[in-house]
Parts: sequence; structure tokens; C-alpha cells
Amino acid sequence: MSERETINGTPVTEEQIAAWAVEAQAGYDVATLKKRGRGRPGRGAEPSQVIALRLTADEISALDARAEHEGKSRSEVIREALASA
Repeated sequence: MSERETINGTPVTEEQIAAWAVEAQAGYDVATLKKRGRGRPGRGAEPSQVIALRLTADEISALDARAEHEGKSRSEVIREALASA
């Protein structure tokens, strides 16, 4: 296996692949898997809505720089800016 194969920055080992194969061969509880639901987890009691937002290249660069500096996602930075407005 290539040294570059990672999951969240952690190298995937042959031992991990073998363990995943054993788990898959044993089978999965389909009912449990279906209970987890689809999509991303909600952000609260009410459903949230996805909106489109157009930004210039400079605005995106500034947003990305702030998000990286603060260790947050673009969405987190935007939500915090809206909350403080």
C-alpha cells in the first residue's frame, strides 16, 4: 500500500484494512445503520436551510484566511459574523 493513503491524516495500515475486511465479512446490523439517518446532523431542534452566497475572490481569500487562523470552517465564521451583527 502506498505511504500516501491516509484517513484524516492518519496512515492506513494493512492491519487496519484486514480488520475492516473481517468486520465486513461478519456483516452489519442494517436496522442500526438505518437509524442513523441520512445527511449531516442537524444544528438544532429546527431544520436548517442551505443558502447560496456569492463572494468575490478577495472575499473568499479573507474568509479562508480567518477560518484557518481561528481553526474553524467557512460556515462557522459566517455564522459567528451573523450572530454578532
